[in-house]
Amino acid sequence: MNTLPVLVGALCVYALAYRYYSAFIAAKALALDDRRTTPAHAFADGHNYVASPRWVLFGHHFAAIAGAGPLVGPTLAAQFGFAPGFLWLVIGGVLAGCVQDFTVLVASLRHRGRSVADIARTEISPFAGLVAMIAVLFILLVTLAGLGIVVVNALSNSPWGVFTIGMTIPIALIMGFWMFKSHAGKITVTGPSIFGVTLLLAGVIAGRWVAQTSVAASLTFTPHQITFLMCIYGLVASVLPVWLLLEPRDYLSTYVKLGTIAILVVGVFIVHPNINFPNFTQFVGGGGPIIKGKLFPFLFVTIACGAISGFHSLVSSGTTPKMLDKETDARFIGYGAMVCESLVGVLALIAACSMYPGDYFAINTTPEVFHKLGMATVNLDMFSREVGEKLAGRTGGAVSLAVGMAQIFKGLPGMDRLMGYWYHYAIMFEALFILTTVDTGTRVARYVLQELMGKIHKPFGNSAWLPGNLITSFFVVLGWGYMIYTGTISTIWPLFGTGNQLLATIALAVSTTFLINMGKAEYAWITAVPMCFVGVTTLTAGVESIQNIFWPLTSKPGMVFTGYLDSALMSMFIVGVILVVCNAAWCWYRVLHGAPVPQEAFGPPLTATGEVKMGCC
Repeated sequence: MNTLPVLVGALCVYALAYRYYSAFIAAKALALDDRRTTPAHAFADGHNYVASPRWVLFGHHFAAIAGAGPLVGPTLAAQFGFAPGFLWLVIGGVLAGCVQDFTVLVASLRHRGRSVADIARTEISPFAGLVAMIAVLFILLVTLAGLGIVVVNALSNSPWGVFTIGMTIPIALIMGFWMFKSHAGKITVTGPSIFGVTLLLAGVIAGRWVAQTSVAASLTFTPHQITFLMCIYGLVASVLPVWLLLEPRDYLSTYVKLGTIAILVVGVFIVHPNINFPNFTQFVGGGGPIIKGKLFPFLFVTIACGAISGFHSLVSSGTTPKMLDKETDARFIGYGAMVCESLVGVLALIAACSMYPGDYFAINTTPEVFHKLGMATVNLDMFSREVGEKLAGRTGGAVSLAVGMAQIFKGLPGMDRLMGYWYHYAIMFEALFILTTVDTGTRVARYVLQELMGKIHKPFGNSAWLPGNLITSFFVVLGWGYMIYTGTISTIWPLFGTGNQLLATIALAVSTTFLINMGKAEYAWITAVPMCFVGVTTLTAGVESIQNIFWPLTSKPGMVFTGYLDSALMSMFIVGVILVVCNAAWCWYRVLHGAPVPQEAFGPPLTATGEVKMGCC
């Protein structure tokens, strides 16, 4: 199968969905109006609430949501074939993922930039808010572990990758001061952007030279050492002012991300790589070596980001609403960034499926498992020589995706001898994707934990209180760092994927309640329909994961504690989601039958004079 018509079809769907469906939601369901003051202006503090240009904020938001999911999820789901993943990415993206991100962002804007759990408290009930907050916190920790372990697998024993990724931190710090502090009261973008992108590309090129010198030994780390370094970075990034490291680094990485996506699109148009995978493999009924389950329901939790991701709701109700300059920017940032992420997922699936199945499974399984499959490799030895690393048995999806991307880039005119550079560029591209999610996710988890602890000790509820920031960030980093240190991709990813989609179910339930309470019940189907689909598939996957993946670990030596922990976490996620959704459904019933809207819920739209009616706010 040729990839060109497939990619053109996906691009047309994305363009039509953004032009018409997102405009319909913005105008009819959410009634966006720039006369409302956003939290960035109402609560400006120069630390967390910082009004930002829409393109800079788009870069931060896209970098924050686009982590391992749209890259690794489709790559792992290629086990089932090309067609299932492609359809879920495109259809799920425009009808579920984009809608969730957009509606949660607007709901948070109108609740002073508060988290989705806090919105649940005001829109549904205090009980739902407490349950959602606890569920969100634990799901977020698992999500960060799932994203982080991909970085660990990609950067361990790779001095080239470590050097290039490490370069992005000082570059971002310089950009932060240049953008936000060099001109009093004015944000400058052009100069810092040129500076940052130039040095970043220089870092990719210099990385190969560094890897061949004596310095390489000091940049070669084991997986456990990479985990420690990530924890330190996550702690520092969570505490520093958002303009100093987080926002400029995310903005910088967006150039790499969107630039790479553009090159991949051009590469597909020029190279026309064939899809060497069948539309459906023999593993759709189960028994696959990578994903231990059937296509339904595990496709829909393996491909999370790219179609829909509960983690996005935390960014849409975490850092982004605190930095939005105008309310109408929410459509461009909320819906538009998710469209781009869905496209990333499609391109990742194309890159993975352009490999021969034998090469793909040899990389993504251990040698023992691959031998049992009875498959033969085709180009794997050649790829290993060209990139200068042994590729077989590098599980987790990151390496196979990098090989698939490099194979497409290699086909561009004049690039046939540069596969080694393209491979390591792709590794850097993936690590940037993931780390920008880890740092933002750690900050969002800190916000959630502070809200929860603020109910016990009030100062914790103040996001500008430094001791509270340090304490909560430490415990957040300790949580996801421990799971990475003790886990593997086979134990963490199923928990991450299922927990992530259960969080999406909570977010869609909160968005549905928000619409109904706002007097927009006729448009509640926009969020209610994807909520039902995601909820059913994910609850099914959760139960089957406990039965077939986590609980059997309790009888394996060395995995007993992991089996009990994963089973307990998944059970807690399932119970929490059921409680929140049932509580939300009861709230819908009562409001639709005349019950008063909760006092703190967002009330009617603006009046003609531009003032908000405060009757039920």
